[in-house]
This record gives sequence, C-alpha cells and structure tokens, in this order.
Amino acid sequence: MLRIPPALRPVLPILIGASLMLTLTMGLRQSLGLFMPSITSDAVVTVTQFTLAISIQNLCWGVFQPLAGAAVPRIGYRPVMMTGAAAYALGLALMSTAQGFWMLVIGAGVLIGLGMACASMAMAMAVTAQSVPASVRSMALGCVSAAGSLGALIAAPLGQGLMQALDWRAAVVGFAVLAILILPAAWSAGKVDRLPVPPTASTDSADSLSARGALALAGRNPRFLVMTGAYFVCGMQLVFLTTHLPAYLELCGADPMLGATALGVIGGFNVLGSLFFGWAGGRWSKQALLGGIYMARSLVMAWFFMQWPTATNTVIFAAMMGFLWLGVGPLVSGSVAETFGLRWQAMLQGTAFMFHQAGSFLGALGGGIAFDLLGDYDLAVAFGVSLGFAAGAVQATVALAGRPPSAPLRPA
Repeated sequence: MLRIPPALRPVLPILIGASLMLTLTMGLRQSLGLFMPSITSDAVVTVTQFTLAISIQNLCWGVFQPLAGAAVPRIGYRPVMMTGAAAYALGLALMSTAQGFWMLVIGAGVLIGLGMACASMAMAMAVTAQSVPASVRSMALGCVSAAGSLGALIAAPLGQGLMQALDWRAAVVGFAVLAILILPAAWSAGKVDRLPVPPTASTDSADSLSARGALALAGRNPRFLVMTGAYFVCGMQLVFLTTHLPAYLELCGADPMLGATALGVIGGFNVLGSLFFGWAGGRWSKQALLGGIYMARSLVMAWFFMQWPTATNTVIFAAMMGFLWLGVGPLVSGSVAETFGLRWQAMLQGTAFMFHQAGSFLGALGGGIAFDLLGDYDLAVAFGVSLGFAAGAVQATVALAGRPPSAPLRPA
C-alpha cells in the first residue's frame, strides 16, 4: 500500500493540481510533431514553415517564462497559471482551424508558447518546491516531473488514432478539449499562494533581493551560467526529436503509428527517469547528474541514427531517451532552489529555461531547414550529438571541480 509522507498530506491538492497541469501541458505539446505530415499537405505550409511555428512556440515559451516568474511574487501563482491555461486551450483551438502559416504561428506558436510559460514545467516545479519541506523536496520534484510524463502516453495515441479515424483537425480539437482541464488543475495548484515562502540557508540566497538583484546575483554565479549554457543544448536535442522523429520514421518507410508509439514510450520511461533523478538529486551533485544525462543522451542518439530504424530499435531508443528526458526538471529546479532560495525561483529557473528554449528554437527550425536543403536529417543529428556530448562534459567537469577534494558527492 502506498504511504504518503505526513509532511506531504496537507499540500496534496497543490501537488495533484501541479501534476495534472504539467501532465496536460507537456503531453499535448510533445505530441504536436505527429501532425506535421498532415498539416504540411493539407494547410499549404512547408516543413520549414511548420517547424518555424513550433520554433516560435519554443521561443515565446522561453521569452515569456522569466516574465511569468517575475510576476509570481507580485500577483501570485494562480493568476499566472490560469492565464497560461486559457492561452493554451485557445492556441489549440486556433491551430485546429489553421488555413495557412500565420494562423498556425498565432495558435501553435505564440499562444501555446505563452501557455507553456505560465502553466508548465517551471511553474509546476516552483509550486512544488515551495509546498514541501527541504528534506523531501528533491523526491517531490521528481514525482511531479514524473506525472508530467504521463500526458504523452495519452495524447500521442489519441492524436494518431483521431487522425487515422477522422483527420488532423479533429485530432487537434480533441487536444483542445483535453487542454480545458488545465484550468481546474491550475486553480488547485494555485492554493500555494496561501503558503509562506520557506527561508533558505544558502549564502547566495536571493530571497531578500529585488528581481533585478536576484538576476544580477545569478549572473555572477559560474555554476548557474554553465548550467544555463548546457540547458540550451538540452532544448535543442529534445525539441528536434519531438518535432522531427515522427517525420523521420515515416520518411524511412515505417508505419505512421510507430512515431506515436515512440512518443508514448518516451512518456512512459520519463516517469521512471524523473523518479530516479529526483531521488538521485537528493543524494549526489545535481549538476554532475545533469552532465551525465546530456552525455548519455548524445550516445543514445548516435547509436540510433547510425542504423536503419525498425520497430524494435525505435522502441528501445524511445525507452532510453525517455529515461533521460524529463529527469533534468527536478535537477535544475532543485539546484536553483538550493542556491538562490524560493522567492525568485520561478524567475531564475525561467531565465535558465529561456536559453533552453533558444536551443529548442534551433532544434526545431534547424532540423526543418536541414531537411528542406539536404533531403535528410544527417547533418542535424551529427550537430546535435557532438554539441550535446561537449555540453554534458563541461557541465559535469565544472560541477565536480567546484567540490572540495575531500567532500563527498552527497550533500550535507
């Protein structure tokens, strides 16, 4: 029987709301790549234009994220997250009626990007960190992050099934209906506004500073800067896969359902990876673990794209990538909270995430341009693998070098 720690019982409605909100926003968004083949033939847009719309989504997500985080100490989490939930559902509704490039940009790009900034990973992680004691924070972050992986298990098969039974517009309408559930989830998670902000013992705490002072403090922290740079590469790799993997598999002659299956498997193994890295982040260096994730991802990508995709090796690839996917969430969130405190966590995590989304912009658009120019994804894959391994090596080296020689990896 599952036993809930006593420290978590009073805040369960908040954690459940944050989990459901993250499940829906991440799951629906990660499955948008399924629609690319149908949209590019039916809505008179090219692969490059579709990927530009998704790139704009990621760019808007990144640009709006620190602004949404900065608004939290002033107006609270609930208004910010409810705004994001409404924008997300409206964006999917517009996407379902798109007849060309600009409506796709407004719906799938700007509005869903705003929704992700206000009601997705950074907000869910910040809400969780403020709700629970420091002793169980890393594990709680891992659990909520794991919940964010479950959405792809539902959304990807649902979207593919509706496309095959009806068409892509009906599938997007189905997504919009699911997105309406983000509103009550955000309302429940917004109960965190009633809780006080716990103090932090870190010497770099930004809790007593203004927003500008907190940003300046983070900008002088070398470990934060390295983590942010590596996060850029993380976004480039992941959004390249969510946007282009279904099209790559279809190009190789695979069953169209294999792309949806792969995204679903990624979501399933995300759960295990998030739980594992949430647990591991409470025992070892979070930033060293991040470096290990980035290097391992690059090796897995190199292995998969060096061979012809089959149903078997695609599912194995998806499982390995899924385990290494959202585990970065609790590690980045926990690192920011430990270093700078909780008052400005959403803003500082959002600042790092802005660079993640700049990488996402490059991953989605760069993959589309490479395909349109060369007819394949070889150059894009080689670039992503090499840059990812280098970023992971730097991240791990700096994290371990910053440790006193006699200190264990396990934090005090």
